[in-house]
Amino acid sequence: MLRRNILSFLLLSLFLLGCNPGTVEEFPDAPENPATPNFQNLLLSTDKAAYKPGETVLFSLETVSLPSGAKVRYKYSGNVTETTELTATNWQWTPPSTDFRGYMAEVYSVINGVERIHATTGIDVSSEWTKFPRYGFLTDFGNLSQERIDEVLDQLTKYHINGLQYYDWLGKHHQPLTMNGDVPATSWREISNKEVYFSTVDKYIKSGHKRNIRSMFYNLIYGAWENAENDGVKKEWYVFNDNTHINRDYHPLSSPFLSNIYLLDPSNAEWQAYAVQETKKVYQFLDFDGFHMDQLGNRGTRYTYQGNYLNLANTYQPFIEAVQDAIPGKVNVLNAVSQYGQQGIAAAPSSFLYTEVWGPYDSYNDLATIIKQNNVLSNHQKNTVLAAYMNYNLANNKGYFNTASVLMTNAVIFAFGGSHIELGEHMLGKEYFPNNNLQMKQDLKTALIKYYDFLTAYQNLLRDGGNFNTITLQSIDSKLGLEPWPARTGKVAYFGRLFPDKQVIHLINLTNAVSLEWRDNEGVQPPPVVVKDARVSLSFTQQVKKIWIASPDVAGGISRSLNYKQVGDKVSFTLPELQYWNMLVVEF
Repeated sequence: MLRRNILSFLLLSLFLLGCNPGTVEEFPDAPENPATPNFQNLLLSTDKAAYKPGETVLFSLETVSLPSGAKVRYKYSGNVTETTELTATNWQWTPPSTDFRGYMAEVYSVINGVERIHATTGIDVSSEWTKFPRYGFLTDFGNLSQERIDEVLDQLTKYHINGLQYYDWLGKHHQPLTMNGDVPATSWREISNKEVYFSTVDKYIKSGHKRNIRSMFYNLIYGAWENAENDGVKKEWYVFNDNTHINRDYHPLSSPFLSNIYLLDPSNAEWQAYAVQETKKVYQFLDFDGFHMDQLGNRGTRYTYQGNYLNLANTYQPFIEAVQDAIPGKVNVLNAVSQYGQQGIAAAPSSFLYTEVWGPYDSYNDLATIIKQNNVLSNHQKNTVLAAYMNYNLANNKGYFNTASVLMTNAVIFAFGGSHIELGEHMLGKEYFPNNNLQMKQDLKTALIKYYDFLTAYQNLLRDGGNFNTITLQSIDSKLGLEPWPARTGKVAYFGRLFPDKQVIHLINLTNAVSLEWRDNEGVQPPPVVVKDARVSLSFTQQVKKIWIASPDVAGGISRSLNYKQVGDKVSFTLPELQYWNMLVVEF
């Protein structure tokens, strides 16, 4: 009788578990995870921003003495590929020769059975930097010493910045390289009346190449200074505000700027030929890797000299094609201001997509939308860089960036597979790149290195294939207010990216957010409250092989296996912690 009652109870329990979806009872208990490793956060640097297949990586650990019993392990997508004992604070490693891979190096030791992480860094092994662009900028081309140039580039190497936009390095927009007869001038005045030295630009390019940092020269694709006709620019090439070719379209600039910028028709074949010749001149004397093309966004109704309506958005593709055809082997990228003209840009031979983000793209959700739009427009072949200027109003005056808003914005951009042009000699707060009113506090400097380590180490899960998909994630103990993307204040937003043998899940913690506006104009976004040991259930029909977690906010971004329990199509586990952003990987 007793045995029959027990059997009946078990059968009833199983019935209830299977017939009450959504109740806490259906979730199996999630096993406890090992303790989060202690993280020392020593600075681990590499000698280059990225590496070609077969290149040797030189590491430098910033410490007086090597931690006792230290080892280094190298991981690809969370799996250890090699482990080596360390006997010095400088060593080298030759990664596997497979192209386009990201690795994480973890320096650690085990004392009394307890693991301690001392340092981490990311390594990018890619033959072409444009596959995974991590874009930065330069603005100061005065008479700089080699020491200053090395200082700037060494700092950017710590963030694995593999491409640089040379902002306002040029002389006249229609004649970017100022010449003295048949040779480049020693120096010239750029449009804001600052002096530019040819030798500084040249040294930056060459010094960057030693670190595998590529150099892109900035210019508008349709800009000319006043009196450009004296330099061979024809009046028939200009863009006009009316159909009587009387009022030329221009971008007004006042003192100390040296000229207004007058617009030319990018689809005009004669202007294309003129621009190509000037671009060839740049490449003849400076070893730039490519042309960062700019525009000014939607100008409204405009006309050609002949009085025909001009759709500027349709002129970008033919301009890029003309430059690419005439100068093969160089990288071309064109800024889609608020996505203006992006469809044609994506179809053109542009190496990656670049969007300068303005209204109406003001929310975290909008950042995600731009990246996903660009994926579709490029048939998932080109990655995205966003020019998204943080704490915009705050940057009108001297001060500091809000660490929380910068990290939250980067969490969203990186999680959706984009990158963020923000780092140069300083951090960007305005579209005029030389503006350096806002500085980074030390906590932001330290955190950003880990964010860029993360972007680099896990680039194959963040930016290399997979499809965004719908998943169901539920909180067992109500510690997490989980909501599927799009983001909402007061919630933890999650979304999935499916690979053939992995389900990647990103969690963005907006529980404490006061706004969803990524720019955080006044710098008031508070840091999120850290959630610990939250029990979670995932609806998943595949047989799980392994679950691991990684976050740029925790232990240098290392990957850690989680204990889990799978019963039917329910997988339960415990999240050790969540600050800004977690990446979960379910292998099956």
